[in-house]
Order: sequence, then C-alpha cells, then structure tokens
Amino acid sequence: MPSHDRPTTDRQTTDPAAPDADGRAVTEKALFEAFGGIRGTVETVLPGLLFVAIFTVNKDLHISAIAALAVALVLTAVRLIRRDTVKHAFSGVFGVAFGVVFAMMTGNAKDFYLPGMLYTLGLALAYILTTLAGVPLIGLILGPVFKENLSWRTRNPGRKKAYAKASWAWGLILLAKCAILFPLYWWADTAQLGWVLVALKIPPFLLAVWLTWVFLTKAPAPIDVFAEMEAEEEREKAEKAEREAAERRRVEDEALTGLADDIHQDIVAQAAAEAVERPQGPRHRR
Repeated sequence: MPSHDRPTTDRQTTDPAAPDADGRAVTEKALFEAFGGIRGTVETVLPGLLFVAIFTVNKDLHISAIAALAVALVLTAVRLIRRDTVKHAFSGVFGVAFGVVFAMMTGNAKDFYLPGMLYTLGLALAYILTTLAGVPLIGLILGPVFKENLSWRTRNPGRKKAYAKASWAWGLILLAKCAILFPLYWWADTAQLGWVLVALKIPPFLLAVWLTWVFLTKAPAPIDVFAEMEAEEEREKAEKAEREAAERRRVEDEALTGLADDIHQDIVAQAAAEAVERPQGPRHRR
C-alpha cells in the first residue's frame, strides 16, 4: 500500500496541550464528591418536587410540608443506615425544615421556597465577592477534595485563575436563577413558582458543574500538599533515624575506646605487678 494511503491512525495523534486523561478523571471524581453526583441531586430535588406536586393537587400546606420533610428525613436515614456520606442529605433536611417553618409561621405556602431562594442569592454573592477578594469560593470548596488545600493561591497561579473563572460562572448562573425566581415569588401563585423552581434545580447546576470541569481540566494539575507533608514527615523520620544511628555509633565507639583503655591499663598494671613480684638473683659481691 502506498504511504499516502495508510490509515491516519498510524500518525502521531497525541496533542501535548490536550488535557490529560488521568487529570480529567480526577477532576470528575472530585466534582462528583463535592456536589453529590446524581444521588445528591435527587435528594435535593425530591422534597421540593413532592411539596409542589401535593400542593398542586389538594392545596393543603400542612400535608405538603409534612410530606416533603418526611421524604427528606427518610433519605437521610437511608444514608445513615448505609453509612454513606450524609452532608448532602443533611443539607436537604435543613433546607426543607427551614422552608416548613417559614411556611407554617406565615401561613403562605410560597414561603416554603423562600429560605432556599435566599440561600441561592447569598451563595451567588459569595461566589462573586470571594472571587473579587482573590479567594474564589469554588477553590475553597474543591481545594481539600483535590488535596491541594490553599496551595493554588500562591503556588499555582494557573489553577487559581481556573477557580476564579469557575466561581464567576457559579455566581452569574445563580444570579440569573434568582432573577427569574424572585419576581415569580411576588407575581406567581405557589404551584407556578414551585414548578418553575423544580425545573430550574438541575439545568443551572449541571451547567455550572460542566463549566467548572472545563476550566479545571485545562488548568495545571493540583499540588498534592498532603503528599508533600507525608514526604516531609518521612524525610524528618529518616533524618531522625540517621541522627539516632550516628549517636548510637558514637556511644558504641566511646564504649569500645573506654574498654580498650581499661584493658590496656589492666595489662600495664599486671605487667608492673609481675615485675615487682619477680624474684631477684644473688647480688654480686666485691
């Protein structure tokens, strides 16, 4: 086959600038751990979905609120029984509980959603303000997950830039979500607000997570400060062991030197004693 007819797979296709496959996998795993993945998303959406579905049918605030809180507690209990991470389930329980308290206190079913909406607004502002302050919130969240802690702030400027982009994305997406929900809180009825809120739960979240993944896979690899600390501890242990071994050798050398001196002194003393005790021959008479 002529050389120009060879399949293109024979050519070098590796792009040095392309994201590393292992880096992408590590980033995906970290994002999954930080944001809960599919299961965490379901645990976040299901209580609100159940509330609006029941309220749409019977318009009963108490039944809808109790059902939403009950399913949140069941999801948390399942995680506790299976000994899984409960932070996402607990956040769902607290969110639903605050919503139930607000709605029961005011008697307005729409207030079930108000704590979550205020939380979203506060989170959006936190993403933006921390980025402006030079400590983007997404970096504070993901730094421990990537085992880099805050090393990206001073030692990895490319990664800090990626965290800043991701935090801007989260902040602006959540602000856009708030720009839709808060007018509906005043103008729409409870069912309309609830269904819009449920519809806006997953798509903006997925968009923000995807943009975070894009920015981080193009960023420099994280600096594993945990591995550095472990290496430093191992180095210190090795140096300590070496110092202790040197000290033991010094003590042993001193002991051997002292023993040799003692033996030498014993030999000298024994020789002197033998010389004294040796009998002398008859003296020469003149």
